[in-house]
Amino acid sequence: MKYLIVGLGNMGDEYHNTRHNIGFMLLDQIAAENKLRFENHRLAFTTEIKHKGRTFYFIKPTTFMNLSGKAVRYYLQELKIDKANCLVVLDDLALPLGTLRMKPKGSDGGHNGLKNIDLELQGNNYPRLRFGIGNEFSKGRQVNYVLGKFTKDELTQLQPKMKKATDMIFNFGTIGIELTMTKMNE
Repeated sequence: MKYLIVGLGNMGDEYHNTRHNIGFMLLDQIAAENKLRFENHRLAFTTEIKHKGRTFYFIKPTTFMNLSGKAVRYYLQELKIDKANCLVVLDDLALPLGTLRMKPKGSDGGHNGLKNIDLELQGNNYPRLRFGIGNEFSKGRQVNYVLGKFTKDELTQLQPKMKKATDMIFNFGTIGIELTMTKMNE
């Protein structure tokens, strides 16, 4: 069994540790913990790991957030992975900081990365892991908040949630999405 895990984010040092890059941050942490190296391939940085008889392919699209769908479509086709085995990890303003919610499909919720993936995959019937970043911003400041860096306190709060999100990703591939949602959604 093969799984494609897509961390959403934007390339470049100016986006490092920003709220919008939580997908990249999580995949980077998994790579560091497992001594994996991301390599630059077509449309994405990629790496892979075998876990309990399954192969997990991790990608961080290099297309910028708003064009992530192109990389997702390419790797699903290239690796011959079904959409049901593709998990997209993204930030979510509607969830409190650190809240984790996995779903088998859903709306884009105004997230431009998901909008583009929906367009490229011709629908929204693919799993996603939404990682809450909160919404502590004043009216008209959403872009600044999302593209702003996590504070030191927020990063400290996120550490146990990053571990839980990692467990959710591997459970997605080993026990399935339904059991993972039942046991681990917050």
